[in-house]
Amino acid sequence: MSEIVGDWPRKTRELHNHHMDSTQWNDFAFRDDDVVVATYAKAGTTWTQQIVAQLIHHGDPEISVGMTSPWWDMRILPPEVRDAVVAAPGRRVLKTHLPLDALVLSPKAKYLYVARDGRDVVWSLHNHHANHTAEAFEILNGAPGLVGPPLGRADPDIRRYFNHWLEEDGAPYWSFWENVLTWWTARQLPNVRLVHFARLKADLEGEMRAIADFLDIAIPEDRWPACVEHCTFDYMKAHAEQVAPMGGAFWEGGANTFVNKGVNGRWADVLSPAESLAYERMAAEKLGADCAHWLKTGEGL
Repeated sequence: MSEIVGDWPRKTRELHNHHMDSTQWNDFAFRDDDVVVATYAKAGTTWTQQIVAQLIHHGDPEISVGMTSPWWDMRILPPEVRDAVVAAPGRRVLKTHLPLDALVLSPKAKYLYVARDGRDVVWSLHNHHANHTAEAFEILNGAPGLVGPPLGRADPDIRRYFNHWLEEDGAPYWSFWENVLTWWTARQLPNVRLVHFARLKADLEGEMRAIADFLDIAIPEDRWPACVEHCTFDYMKAHAEQVAPMGGAFWEGGANTFVNKGVNGRWADVLSPAESLAYERMAAEKLGADCAHWLKTGEGL
């Protein structure tokens, strides 16, 4: 858990694996208007990046978050991309998949933490993992500085994949529960806003307006229809190469594989009632009742 120093969370550890290098944030020079989108992964990260970019640029269809909003703690992020971010004019939008206690939380930046029911996360994660290209595995596992085991191929059986993920707390990626809980504990900070996938699905424009208020972005009313349209799943699917990281190069089928279905509940016809209950009991045990309820429903903040 993050150490609170003077009511402010302080980084207490580093996190390294086949994807992550948390040290990349240690010397990052924040600006007063930076925005950081944080998630466990496959919880609405790219969707929220698209929302923020469309708000900042008032519905500009040419903005490509896949190119301009990198995953800063990804260990294989090219140096030229980092240099471009450092030099970029205007408001910057970055993403992280770190738990809060492995991240430098700056009072200058504003943070949007996006969450989603873990069962829905895994269904999206399986598509993401199972469709990695051979080159993606070579790059992730072969780049210098790998800490811990390499990333292996996904189990093709999604039910087994889910149960392994649950039993081993996020394997083969990183802990799900600590990611959610560390950000939940920071929900009262003035520069942190929690966002939920289900609420984005239920009321996209309403959630976008709330995010715009949080980020102090004033949108002319005549630009709102474009902003919202460019953040719909249908639009993002049709423009997948603009929103997918690296244009979708890491996935078989490219960007259209990365921007997958954008729906919840696919697990309901696969998991048994006992398996689903095991997940819900684990959520309550690891997160506490209030956080577990919010994670499941998006309600209760």
